[in-house]
Amino acid sequence: MPLCFQCGGSLDNIIAPVARSETCPHCGSDVRVCKNCRHYDEKAYNECSEPQAERVLEKNRSNFCDYFSFTGGSAAAGGTSKEDVMKQLDDLFKK
Repeated sequence: MPLCFQCGGSLDNIIAPVARSETCPHCGSDVRVCKNCRHYDEKAYNECSEPQAERVLEKNRSNFCDYFSFTGGSAAAGGTSKEDVMKQLDDLFKK
């Protein structure tokens, strides 16, 4: 379920491909932004895990990236916390 990076609201009603002018029905933020994309990675070069994507400076503004694809929703509203990641790792290695 895709979620808005800004408010965490559901974006299930938005149909792919996402138009550049699409906005969140809850907060009005742009939807086709790096922070809503599955390739967005703060630790990657240019904060994008897609090596062929062109550089986008404003990650929270609408853009024309050809590689945009909704994230799974776990990174909404500021990303996954360190505690959540550590718990997932602990759970993974307990099995």
